[in-house]
Amino acid sequence: MQVRPITAEQHLAYISTRSSVSFLQTPAWGNVKGQWRHESLGWFEGEELVGAGLVLLRKVPKISRYLAYLPEGPDLNWENSQDVREALAALVEYAKSIGVFQLKIGPHAWTRRWSADSLKEAISEGDAKSITQVRATHTNNAGVELVEQLRNLGWSQNAADGTGFGDYQPRFVFQLQLTNRTSEELLSNFNQQWRRNIRKAEKAGVAIEVGGRTELSAFHDCYTETAQRDKFTPRSLTYFEKMWDVMKQEAPERIAVYLAKHPDHDGAIAATTMTRVGKHAWYSYGASTTAARDLRPSNAIQWAMISDALESGADVYDMRGISDTLDPQNHLFGLIQFKLGTGGYAQEYVGEWDFVISPILAKAFNLYMARR
Repeated sequence: MQVRPITAEQHLAYISTRSSVSFLQTPAWGNVKGQWRHESLGWFEGEELVGAGLVLLRKVPKISRYLAYLPEGPDLNWENSQDVREALAALVEYAKSIGVFQLKIGPHAWTRRWSADSLKEAISEGDAKSITQVRATHTNNAGVELVEQLRNLGWSQNAADGTGFGDYQPRFVFQLQLTNRTSEELLSNFNQQWRRNIRKAEKAGVAIEVGGRTELSAFHDCYTETAQRDKFTPRSLTYFEKMWDVMKQEAPERIAVYLAKHPDHDGAIAATTMTRVGKHAWYSYGASTTAARDLRPSNAIQWAMISDALESGADVYDMRGISDTLDPQNHLFGLIQFKLGTGGYAQEYVGEWDFVISPILAKAFNLYMARR
């Protein structure tokens, strides 16, 4: 097996054959991350393309050496141990040839799932303080074996930081399975509070709109208020406009913006973005105002996105990252509590893994980034 660069067109042709590839592994995402150099890579057996990925390259100051990062990728056959061994060896060989001192990958392969009911029961009983202390509803043996294989091949993983979010991308996510389900079935699986909030928003006159590029400013106003309230650093409007432009150019369905509005309030009272690749749809960014919280726009806007994902033929609606905490006293508990109400499942991925090619440069780069 060999790794070599492929064109964006080749990469997109490969993605079109897959039911689910992370939106972070599309050529467009490389253009979003302007501070990184990026390449589309192909894994070849002879002339057959058997895998692909987007690699982001961060240059070391003053010398042509790089940190290479494949967020939620690459997309490979992670279920065959021989393929994994050959594919990773080929990746390391290619990385060395272009001056990479450290590789970071995030295989989109899951290890365990927990149903909403099992987690609600654990919360009610109060014995488990984290998801990992609860018996999994389903276990993916291929994912578990992949974790062990990565360790045996010399890859390492950062220690958990106590939040369960993983490294750069979340290790735990919350998803709804949409395959062979109707909107009525999905809604009936929501808990009573969610259904009540959706009805309350509708009765109060909350309207959900799907906007275009010009509505990104309304989304951003809502988003910056959320950032101030929740104490995180917001991304600029320019960032979202660039994301919109490159993702829309790649595929019209790749990104959408949703706005919740009400006659008594100026602008959006809640706003979200949704991304889609193949049959996988993601809730990627969300925001809401404090003043209109009692109108429950967050529930209404989620239901609109779920309904649209179902209608578009998606198999999975992905609510993205959650902490692994089940402790009601933890400030991150509200995140999983909100998502549990949809009746989906929590899923653990294998997480992000590093392969250090040059320990000296890797240590120096990490010190440099820490000081920044």
